Amino acid sequence: MTLQRIVPESQPDSSSRESPPGVAIWRQTVLKYQQPSLRRALWQLASTLGLYALLWTLTSRSLAASSWLAVPLAIFAGGVLIRIFIIFHDCGHGSFFKSKAANDVVGFITGMLTFTPYDHWHWLHAGHHATAGNLDRRGMGDVWTLTVQEYLAASPQRRFAYRLMRNPFVLFLIGPLFQFFIHQRIPARNASPRERRSVYWMDLAILGMAAGLSALLGLKAYLLIQFVVVAVASSAGAWMFYVQHQFEDVHWERDDEWDFTAAAMQGSSYYKLPRILQWFTGNIGFHHIHHLSSRIPNYNLERCHRELLPAQGVKPVTLSSSLKSLFLRLWDEERKQLVGYRELRARRRA
Repeated sequence: MTLQRIVPESQPDSSSRESPPGVAIWRQTVLKYQQPSLRRALWQLASTLGLYALLWTLTSRSLAASSWLAVPLAIFAGGVLIRIFIIFHDCGHGSFFKSKAANDVVGFITGMLTFTPYDHWHWLHAGHHATAGNLDRRGMGDVWTLTVQEYLAASPQRRFAYRLMRNPFVLFLIGPLFQFFIHQRIPARNASPRERRSVYWMDLAILGMAAGLSALLGLKAYLLIQFVVVAVASSAGAWMFYVQHQFEDVHWERDDEWDFTAAAMQGSSYYKLPRILQWFTGNIGFHHIHHLSSRIPNYNLERCHRELLPAQGVKPVTLSSSLKSLFLRLWDEERKQLVGYRELRARRRA
């Protein structure tokens, strides 16, 4: 299926091709689901934050009695934190509420809970949406990925670093913990004064939150609960982000062939999750729809997907099939697919 380009209203269409009639229907559908719902947003915010506060309370109270009960509760809270991050993510895109002020306030609060600076993260994440699936613009909010030729031409030191970074233990445990606890406390070198200030203000807010909860729960209890909660959320979130752009049938192109709609619908996965996991992950498994238009709030993604389903031609990634992504390491430009080290060795021997 050849997908013609659909560009969000906020991005001018630089394509000289004329859009066929079908694309106009897609645009109308996308525009319809871009409209935020105050009722849906408030319910999602209240129910998610309320459940998160309840789990923290139950975890802290059960910690003194039994760690066997406290740890599962903290893990449960980590799952809810993923959903809070999706609300934060939507606020950064300006899609959760109609009001920019409301998005900014809720974005800052949820950013504090997720240890993520609001303006700084949104600035970096915008680069990801502008370059996803573009082989010539890698390195902006994505997972480090080399082509087969780049890997073969790399020095032994670079190959070792690449294999280490792509190791699942580093990619889904050590890396996420470093990212949320340490890396996001420091602004990027090329960040503007606004983005830098957002990091510093968020660091102060997190310090205040930590001090307040430590005084309320005790330092040891706070550190233990916070570590488990962030570890669960960051590791699961890293896996979600990985599968969304590192799957078996992913679509990548060089800059001169890159197309916005193809990058969204074929370069971002439709991760078909069980309903309970879909709730925890805030519908972000419909990632192809999110990349088609980042202005669609998470609570509208599934409905937009269903309406566009007959025209999508998108193969879903399931929990079982997503495990194959663990063994996909390099992009083969000749075959236009991700391959693993074992396949690369076999081909070289052949």
